[in-house]
Amino acid sequence: MDNLTNKTIYAKLVIASAVISLLCLLTLHFVSHEFAPAWHMVSEYALGDYKWLLTLFFVFWGCSSLFLTFLLWSTVTTTWAKLGVLLIFVSFVGQEMGGLFDLKHKLHGLAFLLGIPSLPLGALLISYHLVKKENWKKYKSPMLFSAHFTWISLVLMAVFMMLMISGFQKAGIPMGQGVEPPKSVPDGVIALHGYANRILIFSYIYWLVVIAKTYLKIETKN
Repeated sequence: MDNLTNKTIYAKLVIASAVISLLCLLTLHFVSHEFAPAWHMVSEYALGDYKWLLTLFFVFWGCSSLFLTFLLWSTVTTTWAKLGVLLIFVSFVGQEMGGLFDLKHKLHGLAFLLGIPSLPLGALLISYHLVKKENWKKYKSPMLFSAHFTWISLVLMAVFMMLMISGFQKAGIPMGQGVEPPKSVPDGVIALHGYANRILIFSYIYWLVVIAKTYLKIETKN
């Protein structure tokens, strides 16, 4: 009984942390409006006056991922699903590092590598395992939709990033770690990667919330 109570608490903490994280990000769009969301990555808010708010965004996003690992570790039962939970933990590490090390720090790239690619694979491994369980079967559609949404958003962001980098290179604008982002987008350059970045963040957090809410629905009926 205590274990079920703890899991319920973890599920609620996943949702609460996710909501706070998204509220921090939404607030940044208003207080740091000098960063056009179309072509500025979320991490670039660290260059403004509200870096602390960006740090909170990453911290609470990471907490949401961490609480989900606590919830799922004893819920999943196969080796592959356990690997999926470990990948979510790796994503948590990357998200927390994103808050600690801004885009000017040499470890920011490592934070991206840990936090971004790991979650889609973990989400797929976990979701395809859970939908086979009797109590979870009826929630198959939202779980699989949200899981596939994560990797689709990652591919989308990668495509727009490549388009932007290619365009900036043709315009003679330097890009890379430690280089100050340009103040404007040259004519002819497709720069929509900022939107893609925000879609990715939303999709990742959305999956966390879907799994947590599904667990709470199942527990409410039992």
